[in-house]
Amino acid sequence: MDASARSPRRIHWLNVLTVVSAAILIGAEVFGAAFAGSWAIATLFELGGYVARVLDVIFLAAGAAIMVQFVRNAKRIEPFTE
Repeated sequence: MDASARSPRRIHWLNVLTVVSAAILIGAEVFGAAFAGSWAIATLFELGGYVARVLDVIFLAAGAAIMVQFVRNAKRIEPFTE
């Protein structure tokens, strides 16, 4: 066995904290923009409450996809383990 297989991985807490903090900040902006965008579109085109909720789900799913991609890229740049 090589040395890397025997030694436990160490967590870089500073990197984890940086990525989590950025994800909270960016997540608040992304999900706020998703709600505002769905509300604006539904109101502008007078789509009604049901369609507004459907737009909420679509926009929030897009926001979740953006956040997953952000965290994946952040982990590549700021590795969580050594």
